[in-house]
Amino acid sequence: MASKRYAAVGKHCVACGCCVKVCPLSVISIWRGVTAQVDLEKCVGCGKCARECPAGTIELRDREVGA
Repeated sequence: MASKRYAAVGKHCVACGCCVKVCPLSVISIWRGVTAQVDLEKCVGCGKCARECPAGTIELRDREVGA
């Protein structure tokens, strides 16, 4: 069963990699050295990346029901 939430990276990401280090499923990567990118299909919405983000740009969002 899919998680009800997922991590979303905002536009103020500084690509520091803190989120990559704490993600228990390794579903976050740094895209072109510019921003973090989350594999939304695999993200379980645990929130560890959001709590660790020094820029405060990662937030948990609700998945659309029935999508």
